Amino acid sequence: MGEAGFEKLSMDGKVTLITGAAKGMGAAHARLIAARGGTVILTDIDPQGEQTAAEIRATGAAAEFILHDVTSEDEWKSIINGAVEKYGRIDALVNNAGVAVVKSVEDTTLEDYEFVFGVNFKAVFLGCRAVLPAMKAAGGGSIVNIGSASAMKALFPMLSLYSASKSAVRLFTKVCAWDYRQYDIRVNAVHPGLVETTLNEENLKDPEMRRMMMGTTMFDRPGLPTELAEMVAFLCSDASSYVTGSDFAVDGGWTAN
Repeated sequence: MGEAGFEKLSMDGKVTLITGAAKGMGAAHARLIAARGGTVILTDIDPQGEQTAAEIRATGAAAEFILHDVTSEDEWKSIINGAVEKYGRIDALVNNAGVAVVKSVEDTTLEDYEFVFGVNFKAVFLGCRAVLPAMKAAGGGSIVNIGSASAMKALFPMLSLYSASKSAVRLFTKVCAWDYRQYDIRVNAVHPGLVETTLNEENLKDPEMRRMMMGTTMFDRPGLPTELAEMVAFLCSDASSYVTGSDFAVDGGWTAN
């Protein structure tokens, strides 16, 4: 890749909104995009997001945090309108927020269903719908929806709702890409495999549990949030200008066999 290609990886002058960004993968996406010159808006229901934003600002980058229930249509409208008023545009949206319920189908409740589909799919729909007018007005943009390796293959029992909700994200992404191609709005999905975060660090300390969770991953380790962030930042940047409607499995080869 020549110099011009590397320049396209820069996020200079671009504004990116990232949900579920208080910690874990979302925080890693925000840190990398900010390090590449972008302005980042972190949202989360966890107030720790303010600390993450402050850490990013301490590096000299532009970052702010907004408390956000991603299942609220009104909050999406308010945040998008506020961002456009403040920055003039939104160049990229990363729908990262996600949850899981680990239960058999018989033990799963309607409340479980509404919770998982609310955060994992309804929020993606609301986020895309809210940001699309702003991206159309700006002449284009990039949406990155975080799916899961479980959207591509039945990897684990007891994850019916999670797998189904992430499968919905996967197909929604492809159709959204078709619908908005004429506006130079690209929509792609990133599908993480097992990623080492604070949410699963205790389970990963147990060798037997660690082996089970890694499944058929080709590498003998989980992924790191920073490795996911590299793919997300690429898709948010102009370096991926000819990429849309695509699936990117960042799973150590988990779904390759």
